[in-house]
Amino acid sequence: MEGQQVMERRECTTPQPAFPDAVLGAASALARPLRGGAAALGIACAGAVAGGLVTPLATHIFPNWLEVPVARRLGEALELPAAVLNDARAAAWGEFRAGAGQGTQEFMFITVSTGVGAGLVLGGRLHLAANGLDAELGFTSVPAHSHGGFPIPGLGRLTALEHEASGTALGRQAVHLGLAGARALADLAEHWAEQGNEHGGEREAGEARDVYNHAAALLAWKISDVAALLGVTRVALGGSVGLRPGYLARVQRALATFPARSQPQVVHAQLGADAGLVGAACWAAG
Repeated sequence: MEGQQVMERRECTTPQPAFPDAVLGAASALARPLRGGAAALGIACAGAVAGGLVTPLATHIFPNWLEVPVARRLGEALELPAAVLNDARAAAWGEFRAGAGQGTQEFMFITVSTGVGAGLVLGGRLHLAANGLDAELGFTSVPAHSHGGFPIPGLGRLTALEHEASGTALGRQAVHLGLAGARALADLAEHWAEQGNEHGGEREAGEARDVYNHAAALLAWKISDVAALLGVTRVALGGSVGLRPGYLARVQRALATFPARSQPQVVHAQLGADAGLVGAACWAAG
């Protein structure tokens, strides 16, 4: 990067199985040709990051990962000072510094994709917790509709937000409705919104609309909670679901039903897939 602009991009598939040595070896090989003239190495990765150690939450995808010193190992391999952030937190910092969060002091980035991830900037500073659970919005609890959940007396069954509102959850509910996946569900819901129920397939389209609206409303509920707790004034949505046409409007409509003081501005993220790269680089540069 130069300044806050990505100048060159290199990509590779994640080694399988994704053991630490294999992943870190692939990452260092990918970055080595780009290190000339670099002042620092910024790393964005999935999982809980605490004290420079990374423990992925999806251990079935990243086996044998437990407090892996990612920054130290890649920094030594590339002979550069290195810093590591959770990928959603890195994206939040990137959007704050160079995207949709500019001009705010209390800002939240949310990615709605395979899961639901988030990052918080409070008082102009990226919020980082000692245990690595800095803004795990996807693991906050909501009523269980499509997932088994756990029973709470007086409340019924609860489950994690991402089990109800992520792209994975929408895909599971789409299959239950006889649709191909999350994209087909979203397309059908948008068709219903644009055409009404006058063009056939009323029941299927209506069901898709209800599922899609329900997921957006759950996210709006959690956004309102965060605003009430922390004074967040702007939220940027990213990810494959978060950036889909029509999704933002659904979240905004649901959010409008909450008290005015806990209705932050909700917008699309601006940096797309580069948000995490920009954020990690800015963080490493200081």
